[in-house]
Amino acid sequence: MHKELDVYIEGFKRFKENWFKSGRKAREVFKDQSPKVLVIACSDSRVDPALLFDADPGDFFMIRNLSSLVPPYVKDSSFHGISAALEYAVCKVNVSHIIIIGHTHCAGIATLMSDDDSDTEFIAPWLHIAEPALLRVNVMEHVDDEAKHRACEREAILVSLGNLLTFPGIKERVQAGKLSIHGWYFNMTKGTLERWSGKDKAFIPLVS
Repeated sequence: MHKELDVYIEGFKRFKENWFKSGRKAREVFKDQSPKVLVIACSDSRVDPALLFDADPGDFFMIRNLSSLVPPYVKDSSFHGISAALEYAVCKVNVSHIIIIGHTHCAGIATLMSDDDSDTEFIAPWLHIAEPALLRVNVMEHVDDEAKHRACEREAILVSLGNLLTFPGIKERVQAGKLSIHGWYFNMTKGTLERWSGKDKAFIPLVS
C-alpha cells in the first residue's frame, strides 16, 4: 500500500466508527437513497459539495465533471454519462432540486479562455459546451482579465442552467412546479456563496 494513501485509510476507519459504531442509523442511511437534491459540481479537488455544505451520506445525488457543465440534450447512440445521471436523478430518484455549483479559479474555464486546449482529445470538445459564456465575456469592455475570468465562470453556470431545460423530462417538471433548478457560485478566496436570481438578472449573496 502506498504510504500517501494511509491518511485516507485512517479516515475510513473514523468514518466507520462514526457511522457504524456510534449509534447513528447507518443501516437506514445506506439501505436506500432518497435525496431531494441533485448537485452538479466541478471535479476540482478543492470544491467538494459534501464538505462545503456539511452534508451527510444520502443528502445529495452527485454529478461532478470538468467545470460543472451540463451538455445540451442530444438523443443518439453515443455514451452520455452526464445525461444518464440526470435522467436517473430526475426520473428514478425524483429529486426536487438541481443545484449547479460553479467556483472561482476554475481551471477548466481558464483553459477555455486561454485557448490552451487545442491539442487535447477530450477537454476541448467538453469545454466547447461553455463557449456561449466565453462569447458573452469577450465583448466586455474596460474589464481586466481577472474580472473576465470571474464573469465567465458565472456565465458558464447560466449556460448549464439553460441546457438543463433542453431535457424534456426536466423542462416538463420545472414547468409543473415539481422541480426547481438553481445556479450557485462559490468564491473560494473570500468564502462566499452566491445564487443566480432570474428576477434580478444577477448573482446575489446567499452567504457573505
